[in-house]
Amino acid sequence: MRGRTHPVEAVAAWLLALIWLAPLAYAFWSALHPAAYATSFSLSAPWTLENFARAWKQAPFGRYYLNTVLLVTFILVGQLILSTLAAYAFARFRFRGSGIAFALVLLQLMIMPDVLIVENYRAIAKLGLLDTIPAIALPYLASAFGIFLLRQTFKSVPHELVEAARVEGAGPLVILWRVYVPLARPTYVAFGLVSVSYHWNNFLWPLIVTNSVEARPLTVGLAVFGAPETGVDWSVITAATVMTMAPLLIAFLLFQRQFVQSFMRAGIR
Repeated sequence: MRGRTHPVEAVAAWLLALIWLAPLAYAFWSALHPAAYATSFSLSAPWTLENFARAWKQAPFGRYYLNTVLLVTFILVGQLILSTLAAYAFARFRFRGSGIAFALVLLQLMIMPDVLIVENYRAIAKLGLLDTIPAIALPYLASAFGIFLLRQTFKSVPHELVEAARVEGAGPLVILWRVYVPLARPTYVAFGLVSVSYHWNNFLWPLIVTNSVEARPLTVGLAVFGAPETGVDWSVITAATVMTMAPLLIAFLLFQRQFVQSFMRAGIR
């Protein structure tokens, strides 16, 4: 029957879900129990929040949170502005070399960011921005994925709406703000969720360009905190891990319906 899930597919889906949830469940178990019960899954094990308190005191996680929030906000705002303007130009204006320029944008999707680390580091060093939040953000401000996604959405906007706005005397930027941007709201939500989650968890580039607490995001701070030479026990490390991923996890649980619907609408367009 149409729409009926095959038993093998259902079993495979549950198995993958359990595999994905197992590390998460262990992290919560270890973080909420004393170190002696970190690997002893006993129902009589005592519960405690002391691991979170110890983790918070042993590292400047408050500063790490602030740096991460500033970082993802800076990147997201920059990506939304640049991607909107570029997508608008590619979708509605004809200019010489537009096809080649858009092909270069698509080419960026095929290049792993790690390949450009050396050149990006040289550029950031010449600008004198090493060990700063802008140093982490600058290589990501132009998002090929965002430009492509918004271009496809803008191309689906009816010309009648644009012509009606022109008749009322609206210029190109006014049309963009009052016609295109509101109609692309689901795409903006979908892209924003992807951008925030990616840069919240990004590790390699921030590790390379930061050296101090003043610029370190959560991922790098957690790696330094969990280094073997620090001597921190495993329950405290997992507590710090839970604190790091908790904001994204809570946001996903609260907005999972909007998350799925935004991607479905963006994909349909």
